[in-house]
Order: sequence, then structure tokens, then C-alpha cells
Amino acid sequence: MKLLKIAGCLLLGMNLATCCTPKQEPRRPISHASGEFMKQSVERNKKLNQSEENIIEAIIKKDTAADYISSTKGYWYCYHKKNDSETAKPIKGDVAFFDYEIKDLNGNIIYSQNELKPQRYLVDKQNIMIGLSDGIKLMKKGEKVTFLFPSHMAFGYHGDNNKIGTNKPLMCTVTLNDFKPENEIKIE
Repeated sequence: MKLLKIAGCLLLGMNLATCCTPKQEPRRPISHASGEFMKQSVERNKKLNQSEENIIEAIIKKDTAADYISSTKGYWYCYHKKNDSETAKPIKGDVAFFDYEIKDLNGNIIYSQNELKPQRYLVDKQNIMIGLSDGIKLMKKGEKVTFLFPSHMAFGYHGDNNKIGTNKPLMCTVTLNDFKPENEIKIE
């Protein structure tokens, strides 16, 4: 019992001693980031986006045969074949079957339709080019559309590690052959 009282007094004494000592100042960071790199990066990207949009606008003005539509996501598209008899469009979870080719904005083929082969895409559940993922959801069965994607809607800063380099705006012509709900597709 006497040992318990001594231990209690020691704990109380240590607690009082630590409470009464002056508090230590927290460490300050060694360097202070000014945010200058981020500001420069934002400015660089704004200039890049404006430059790409100017090039795309020039292509649209030059192509008087096509009626381009501006999407809310920042790309443009025109129909080569429109399907007015259908109303349904692919939604999340559908499997879209499509063919496409990729060109640069000068019309030079980067990947032909034969190279890319028919595609099978699980809408919004599979990773593909951002613009293409959104564009497919605008299409109806049997439609053929050309999309003009600025680089941030295509492969962006990284490219595709093959034929498409850094910050390349692209022209993609897509034919949506069919789409079905995922539960109607047989696994092969």
C-alpha cells in the first residue's frame, strides 16, 4: 500500500513537472513553396489549349462540307452517317462495338482502321481515350462520326507510348456498329 502511494506521488509530480515546463515551438518548414511552378504550368496549359483550339477552328472553317458541333466537354464532332430512326445511345455498362481510325490534324493516318481492328468497349467501365469514351455515348447504332480532340481529350501529355507523342490533338473517325447491355453479351 505504501508502495502504491509512492508511485502515485511520483506520477503526480512528473505530471506537474511536464505541465509547468514551457511548450516547444513547432518546427517550421525549411523551404516555403511559392506556387510559382503551378502558376507557370497553368499558363503553359492555357496557351497549349488555346493553340490547339485555334488549329481545330481553322480545320472546321476549311471543311465547309461538314457541320461541326461543339461538345460541352471541349471537343468537336461532325456526322458522316446519321441514324434518325434510332433514339437509344450507349450508357454506362453497355458493351459498344465500334471501328475507328486515328489521324493527326493534318489528316495523316496514325492508326488505320485495320490496325486498330474492331473494338469492344465496356462503356464507362473500361479505360480508353477520354474523348472517345465520351463521344461514343453521343452516338446511335450505325452512325459514323469524326471527332476533333484537343490533346487533353486524347492521350494528353503522356502520348500512347507508340505512335502518338506528347500533347497531340487528334482526329478520330468512329463507326458505332452496335451496342448491347453487358448482361446480354456472351463471354468468349
